[in-house]
Amino acid sequence: MVFAALALMVLGACATPPPQPVGETAQAPDYRIGPGDGLRIHVRNNPDLSMSVPVRPDGNISIPLVEQMTAAGKNPIELADDLETALSAYIRDPLVTVIVTSFVGTYEDQVRVVGEAARPQSMPYRRGMTLLDVMINVGGLTQFAAGNRARLVREVSGEQKTYGLQLQGLLGGDIASNVAMQPGDVVIIPRTMF
Repeated sequence: MVFAALALMVLGACATPPPQPVGETAQAPDYRIGPGDGLRIHVRNNPDLSMSVPVRPDGNISIPLVEQMTAAGKNPIELADDLETALSAYIRDPLVTVIVTSFVGTYEDQVRVVGEAARPQSMPYRRGMTLLDVMINVGGLTQFAAGNRARLVREVSGEQKTYGLQLQGLLGGDIASNVAMQPGDVVIIPRTMF
């Protein structure tokens, strides 16, 4: 009996602490453009250079006068500054605005759900996103999901940490099981054994 209590105390001390509750959202970084994003580029007083462009899979974009420019990994202001610098060889004092019109983001800015979700997918992280938001987006669990054995994989201080999730409880109305999501999170939903 004493051995069992001691073993439980040791196991409890080694357990990874739970992820942040919903009320304690982390400060989200600036949005970083990623492959697949749609951009609206506006060059003041130059309608021939203002257009919508996709970010190619290699992370680059092309507009007239700028054959290739890296967009992935930059925020819209950084990309606008780089475009202004490139266009200044052709236009006097260009003023460029970049607006992200469709969001995919970099892998570090996405939340991914794999396993027994109704629609496993990657989705762009949004400030204030919670686990419940993610589960609504993927359509809930399949009939074979072991939702209470699900795991959240998160990078914390350069180290990967794994946390247990109670998805069946959350989807059943237990809001205490809801947690704040962070960019780069991966939710893994295993299949039930029987």
